[in-house]
Amino acid sequence: MNRNDLRRVDLNLLIVFETLMHERSVTRAAEKLFLGQPAISAALSRLRGLFDDPLFVRTGRSMEPSARAVEIFALLSPALDSISTAVSRAAEFDPATSTAVFRIGLSDDVEFALLPMLLKRLRAESPGIVLVVRRVNYILMPGLLASGEISIGVSYTIDLPANAKRKVLRRSLPKLLRADTVPGPLSLDDFCARPHALVSFAGDLSGFIDEELEKLGRKRHVVLAVPQFNGLSTLISGTDIVATVPDYTAEALTAAGGVRAEDPPLPMRSFELHMAWRGSQDNDPGERWLRSRIQMFFGDPDSLEQPGDQR
Repeated sequence: MNRNDLRRVDLNLLIVFETLMHERSVTRAAEKLFLGQPAISAALSRLRGLFDDPLFVRTGRSMEPSARAVEIFALLSPALDSISTAVSRAAEFDPATSTAVFRIGLSDDVEFALLPMLLKRLRAESPGIVLVVRRVNYILMPGLLASGEISIGVSYTIDLPANAKRKVLRRSLPKLLRADTVPGPLSLDDFCARPHALVSFAGDLSGFIDEELEKLGRKRHVVLAVPQFNGLSTLISGTDIVATVPDYTAEALTAAGGVRAEDPPLPMRSFELHMAWRGSQDNDPGERWLRSRIQMFFGDPDSLEQPGDQR
């Protein structure tokens, strides 16, 4: 196919194809693209004619891509990224007048402790924009970035899509949160004897604290696991339960009163909070503006003088 033949190709069809590859479902693709299922089915029929291949075969409730579809996707996805980059570079962005919709992913600790400060700045600087926040963690982040459901994610991360970019926002140390009236810091024996609360997205009853305790030949007893940080101080108020949380989360929880924070009575490693974003939107003016604000309000205080992206 030469360049002139491209005139008969509807770019919208390629977007539908990419979405179907991510979702493996006509229903979910329709929801993602804000279209009706008949429109997605019609687009799939046209795609099959365009590529002379079934593309997807229904297996149970899922649609499995053919070998040809996998081959097309490997070539098409970076091409669509390039088109998106070319268009975004030509676009202008004025925070004061923009009505853009930004879709970002935040881990629970970041949403609870850091988002309020960012939101105040965004509302003052760009009152017309819309911010859509999705809950992410290191497991959910890659898929949401790859599918385009979010353009930026802030969380601890491990693996990311090949075209994603990442930078460290801050290195955080854990703090021990307690609501009792016993004076003085807890000793290691006290720490291990106390009941513990744990914030776990997946409902786990152990975490990195247990790994550190194991190195010392010690254990703790978790009596409460909750999925989010919001409300943690209320839950442990009036009890002898303690919780270990990121330092920036401890600051937000203690500011509301009823709990206090101190250093844990055992050596703790720091952990990194990352910002990751889609490579195809690396140079988008609006996305760059938003990433700079996230760096400003989510990053380490000593990094505020250099809020730009590091690639």
